[in-house]
Amino acid sequence: MMLRMMHAADLHLDSPFAALAPEQAAQRRAEQRDMLRRLAEECERRNCQILLLAGDLFDSDRVYRETADLLRQTLQELNARVFIAPGNHDPYTPRSPYATLSWPDNVHIFRSRSVQAVRLDNPALTVYGAAFTESRESGLFGGFAAEAGQGPKIMVMHGTLGAAPSVYNPIPEAAVSASDLDYLALGHVHRREIRRIGKTTVGNPGFAMGRGFDETGPGGALYLELEGGDCRVEAVDLGCRIYQSLTVRVAEDPLAAAEAMLPEDTERDIYRIILTGSCQPPDLDALKAALAPRFYALELVDQTLPPLSLWKDLSEDSLKGEFLRKIKDCYDAEDTNEEARRLLARAAEIGLALMEGREVPGL
Repeated sequence: MMLRMMHAADLHLDSPFAALAPEQAAQRRAEQRDMLRRLAEECERRNCQILLLAGDLFDSDRVYRETADLLRQTLQELNARVFIAPGNHDPYTPRSPYATLSWPDNVHIFRSRSVQAVRLDNPALTVYGAAFTESRESGLFGGFAAEAGQGPKIMVMHGTLGAAPSVYNPIPEAAVSASDLDYLALGHVHRREIRRIGKTTVGNPGFAMGRGFDETGPGGALYLELEGGDCRVEAVDLGCRIYQSLTVRVAEDPLAAAEAMLPEDTERDIYRIILTGSCQPPDLDALKAALAPRFYALELVDQTLPPLSLWKDLSEDSLKGEFLRKIKDCYDAEDTNEEARRLLARAAEIGLALMEGREVPGL
């Protein structure tokens, strides 16, 4: 018999979205709730018997009433059993949503840092899991080995794959290989990963919906079909608004350079445009005013460097030349970072304007 499952993690419901305007932050939290609905629709459309939620379902122990009501209704209406393993953002504690909310009968929450087993008859399988009970945990997987018996053996757990030291439940590959699990559903690392270790397929869907520029591109979930010893895994795009970062090399006309690089249909997404190249300091306010209507939200980062002409009088035997040489020495120093170089170039530009009796540009 084929077992069909959906695996999601790191939904971070009710995130603050502090980098956005308050109205947009509220809208994005509503979009998270809508993303939860789309996840449930995918489960139903694919006739999933199991939904695995591998931690950080919530961003914190604060849950809005709208989220709690929708979550309860959405999970209750599923024709699937739901298994939740709390993570580092939402550890199981007496005041966590897992302890204070009313949960439907088809939802099982792992509440202990010791691995527990839930055995089902229809479909016949065993689901193992454990919970973070503090924001930092280690050793939840331990030397786990699944019990002998018929049917698939699944585990859902928040943690990082690998033996490197970590306060977020590192799980050595050797332990996974010896576990006799068919599938290990992980969360925490916001990057999709699907691996085979021994007989065990290990999946991490990554983030469900991007919340910042460290989570660019589409997020989503994993759909699994498990039959015999075979496990087929498919990435599922939940169709959420995305973050994207774009580097634009500019010269004389930053606006034209940016427009030439932009893909189509960016209106629903959140972009960071990084300006590079050699040019006069761009007018970021004017540039943002021109480009902002093409995005849900836009951030501009100026990493341009001054044009070579700024240093043209460097060798002059004069106060101007001495001024430029001193700034250029600092500018070229190995330990000077890009931000410091931009400030030094700006100082040179202002100093030259004052010495030459010109209007200071940008003031």
